[in-house]
Amino acid sequence: MTTAAARPFDARTDATLRSLEESGQYKHLHMLESPMDAVVKMRRPNGKSADVLCFCSNNYLGLANEPRVVQAGIEGLKRYGAGTASVRFICGTFEPHEQLEARIASYMGTEASYTFVSCWNATEALFPTFCEAGDFILSDELNHACIIDSIRLTPVIKKGVKKGVFKHSDMASARQKLQAAQDDPEVTGQIWIISDGVFSMEGDIADLLSLRKLCDEFGAMLVVDDSHGHGVMGDTGRGTHEHYGMCPGTPSFDPANGTVDFFTGTLGKGLGGGAGGFIAGPKRGTELIIQRGRPTLFSNALPVTVACSANEAIRIVMDEPERVQRLKANVASARKKIGAAGFEVLESPTAICPIIVGDTAKAISMSQRLLELGVFVIGFGYPVVPEGTARLRIQMSAAHTEEHIDRLVEALKEL
Repeated sequence: MTTAAARPFDARTDATLRSLEESGQYKHLHMLESPMDAVVKMRRPNGKSADVLCFCSNNYLGLANEPRVVQAGIEGLKRYGAGTASVRFICGTFEPHEQLEARIASYMGTEASYTFVSCWNATEALFPTFCEAGDFILSDELNHACIIDSIRLTPVIKKGVKKGVFKHSDMASARQKLQAAQDDPEVTGQIWIISDGVFSMEGDIADLLSLRKLCDEFGAMLVVDDSHGHGVMGDTGRGTHEHYGMCPGTPSFDPANGTVDFFTGTLGKGLGGGAGGFIAGPKRGTELIIQRGRPTLFSNALPVTVACSANEAIRIVMDEPERVQRLKANVASARKKIGAAGFEVLESPTAICPIIVGDTAKAISMSQRLLELGVFVIGFGYPVVPEGTARLRIQMSAAHTEEHIDRLVEALKEL
């Protein structure tokens, strides 16, 4: 009989943690004692608290601590309590869920939407529900982990679904994979292409116009996870599809550009910063999700306080586009000043400014030094990004001021 001291899990886990510690790759959780904002109060290892500039949050429009967003959540909690205490088809749907889903559809320019407790949950629901034997899913190689796991899961639930990967934003590679799928006698159903709208680690954007043309050519449906595009991309912050003139109901919409078939998205970044995700698209799709989606049938509804706060956050985004313009101005200023300080940042209209440093331990060490200088920037390495591509990821917010940006750049110079 195996003793507790000799259990394989304990031994290998201890070895992994020890290796991470020795190589300088161990991740430590930072304890915050204030709301998320441009400046946060952090508890330091010595137990004392200090204010630090936050350049690592997805709080793109500064709505996580917006008083109206906070108050909407409080009022929702008081009126409806903590939540449904069950799944929606069993115990019913609260009115705030209905209101939020209508708001999301209006914001995204789609017919309908349906919410989940996270975007991971939403993405995990989409392909296993929509796909059937004979379908083929094609994914960008740098897509988010939730997309990768959803695609890996799909053939387990739906036997006979095939999958492929194309080189990052490489339309020739995508075409080659699509042609091979079209010529495959086992691919008899729907072809799907999925891409992030904004790639979270690179800070670049998908070529949605070219992907739409490929979809039209090969009879494929286009799915976009735009979690890092909400509140950031497009003149009014509707997302990457607005940036390309593909968002119905916006001034830039051009029907000739086509539209996106389905979106997955998050309420936990630019749209309030709390939690939650959604699928948006044609009503037939959201109805199928309600009827057959396993994360829908076996998971609780989004907490009503989050539904209320997210609804208010999206209303603010739609009513106050100046927030989006302020973010864009901050992004342009930060990129210019970081470049002038001698660092190379990928040119992009997104709020993500990665500085590639290569080695994971080096990225973490640089992050720790920046924190000592009062600037909170996270170093990312393997397995979040491939080996040898570790980076500092700077994320801008409309809540930042020019003074905040100058202090960031001065700290970077110290490195």
